[in-house]
Amino acid sequence: MKVTQFQQKVYDAISEIPKGKISTYKLVADYIGCRSAQAVGQALKRNPFAPEVPCHRVISSDLTIGGFGGKVSGIKIRNKIKLLKSEGVKFKGGRIIDCDKVYKF
Repeated sequence: MKVTQFQQKVYDAISEIPKGKISTYKLVADYIGCRSAQAVGQALKRNPFAPEVPCHRVISSDLTIGGFGGKVSGIKIRNKIKLLKSEGVKFKGGRIIDCDKVYKF
């Protein structure tokens, strides 16, 4: 599968996020020197290496779930939540409840 240089930077960065932790689109963007959290989200939407490259561990800055596979609701989001819960990440009211789970590179 061919990916762009930018996508590879994003995938390399999120591969550093340990199981049981999450990061945000903005933190990933800052880490790779990109000004656009949205560009990070677009790269993650196209992630051909999931779940080995754990795009499910990236959420919105307000600690809500964000998107997954290009969707913001439905089965894709339910699957993202299921993956995170299986790693010990807890939610309440649609938000991550444990800020210690945020991985800041």
